[in-house]
Parts: sequence; structure tokens; C-alpha cells
Amino acid sequence: MPVPLRRAVGALALAVLPLAGCSPAAPAEAGHPSPTAHARHGVELPAAGAAFDYQIGGPYPPADGVEVVSRDRTARPAPGHYTICYVNAFQAQPGTEARRWWQRHHPDLLLRDRDGGPVIDEDWHEPLLDISTAAKRTALLDVVGRWIDGCATAGFDAVEPDNLDSYERSEGLLTKDHALAFAALLTRRAHDRGLAAAQKNTADLLPEARRAGFDFAVTEECARYRECPAYAKTYDDRVFDIEYRRPDLATACRAWGERLSFVLRDRDVGRPGDDGYLRRTC
Repeated sequence: MPVPLRRAVGALALAVLPLAGCSPAAPAEAGHPSPTAHARHGVELPAAGAAFDYQIGGPYPPADGVEVVSRDRTARPAPGHYTICYVNAFQAQPGTEARRWWQRHHPDLLLRDRDGGPVIDEDWHEPLLDISTAAKRTALLDVVGRWIDGCATAGFDAVEPDNLDSYERSEGLLTKDHALAFAALLTRRAHDRGLAAAQKNTADLLPEARRAGFDFAVTEECARYRECPAYAKTYDDRVFDIEYRRPDLATACRAWGERLSFVLRDRDVGRPGDDGYLRRTC
């Protein structure tokens, strides 16, 4: 099922990194960690500046030169590529079937408003998961953690837990601390299974990256919102960014194309042959 754009809300006013020329699949600059570098948890990290593709709307053969691919947890990893496993960890997937699954199996783990109704992310029609207490986070880990285990069993190299910023859409019922506490459980589970863990968006939480246990970043529109330098500083240039507008890709390539990894995708993140399919790089 195609999954549309997700965005962090808070944009930061940040200094721009030195300008760099734009080139296809630009190699990492001298001094970057090696492609086989390992985080403090002993997991393998993707190479900084490696060519990237974002395929969460459905898998297809990566283009020549692509080294890092993100795919949904229901897909297979891309053979011969560093593959990131997309997991919707803080919200339920869109659609009636997914919502009914949670209501049937774990109704107590859906976030409820003060009237008892589910809190919905109206942009994506996804119910928020209730991470407000340690007990509920532990119960949710039993569900989401099994998905992470599945990523490891399938042969993925890393996991990308999405909707870290769901607290911003929670009607004040969730906080940053709730998100960080659940993120720490997820990253620990990933590391225990030999997977690296990517921070997905939410630049406001970059100062807490070590507390949360993240190893690198998968971002959307960091060029558009001028967040790329902050992610780059936090994660030693291991930033894999998706832009959805051509001018923003041009800005990204001009400013950071030799240091960070950028791809332009259509908002439905479709596959070749789909209406509207788009993929460009620096």
C-alpha cells in the first residue's frame, strides 16, 4: 500500500554547511566513518553519503549505484544492499483492516481522548498508540518488538520506527518523554537483534538522540525545513533524506550533496510504472 509523506513539525533555524557541488552518488569525504563502521552497540551502520532509495510504497530493483534502501517490513530486503526496515511504531497503519486489528486484539493500547474515542492523526487517518505509561509501553513492545524481530529474521540491516513525533498530534495526552522512553525500548530491541536504529524525522529530539539510542537518521524534507545540518552534526553525516519537491532537491544537492544522501520521490512513494512515479538524485 503506498504510504504518503510524513513530516516533522518543528523546523529549526540552523547554519548551513559549506556549499558543495552536486554529483550522482557522491562518495563520502575524507574523514567520514568507513562503510563498515559500527555504532557503540556493535551493529553495522550505513555509509555516510551512500546513494539511497526510499521504497516503502513497494519494492523494486534498485537503480545502479544505489547502496542503501528503505523498504516496508512486509517486503524482503534488497539483496546486496544495506536495507532499512520501515515499521510504523507509534501509530496504527491507515485503513479499516489495520484499525480493526488493533481494536480486536489490543483496544487498550490505542490512545483515547477524554471522551473515550481514539485519537486519530487526521492527515494520515491513523490511530495513535498509547505510550503514556511504562506498562503500556511494555505491552506495545510485545507487539512492535515482534515486528522488529521479523525485520532481523528477514535479513534487514536496520530498522526505521516511524511517527516518533506522534506526541505532537496527541491532543496533549503524550509528551516528548513518553516518545523517548518508547524509542529507547525499540532501539534496544533492535540492537539486541543485531539491527541499527534510525531516527525518523523529529528534529526537536536531536539533543536526546543518545538517550533514545538512535544510530543514524532517515529524514523527510530536511532541506526544505533547513534541518539537514542538525541531523548531520548529530549523526556524523549518516543522514538519508527524502525530498518531495524538485527545488528542495536542488537546494540539498547544491549545499550538502557530497556529504549527505538525498533522493527525490513522489509523495505516494510508488514503484516504476505507477502513475506519478518519480525518483531523482543529485
